[in-house]
Amino acid sequence: MKAATKKTDANGRHSVEIRPMDIDDLATVFHLGEKLFTSQDLPNLYRTWDEFEVVDFFQTDPDLCLVAEVNGRVRGFVLGTTIEKSKSSWKYGYLTWIGVDPSLKNSGVGKRLLKAFIDAIVEDGARILLVDTEANNAEALSFFKKMGFGSPMAHIYLSMNIDSTKRRRKRTGGAP
Repeated sequence: MKAATKKTDANGRHSVEIRPMDIDDLATVFHLGEKLFTSQDLPNLYRTWDEFEVVDFFQTDPDLCLVAEVNGRVRGFVLGTTIEKSKSSWKYGYLTWIGVDPSLKNSGVGKRLLKAFIDAIVEDGARILLVDTEANNAEALSFFKKMGFGSPMAHIYLSMNIDSTKRRRKRTGGAP
């Protein structure tokens, strides 16, 4: 991972530093994710976002965990990994999480985080970057399209309330 980069935004308002996440950032990143990935707006992301998610990425792929520090405070993050398939000579980068404080919308912080992540996975040998999001996450889809992503494919998430299924099985003698 290259050294952190500092830059003031186009309006000269924010001193932004993109740097590797460190252990002291874990709680801040988790709480920012809680603020962004809400059950009302992004239910599937909400279901999978927890403190273990942040810790797992930090432990397994620390070079692919970056934060955006704005005026001395962590206000954005990116977490990802690389994937190697046994029958492929290609290595894939997978951007799993990206988040920026809503007060910094359209400030370029997300773009800088993504570019730094791309630099990190290229340095690690990746040739393709994959990302996914909920189909109704218009903000993320717009961002990724502006950043050059294409070839969207439909992906369907299904869920089942297990508690109600268990109760129904008890009443019906085992049938779902």
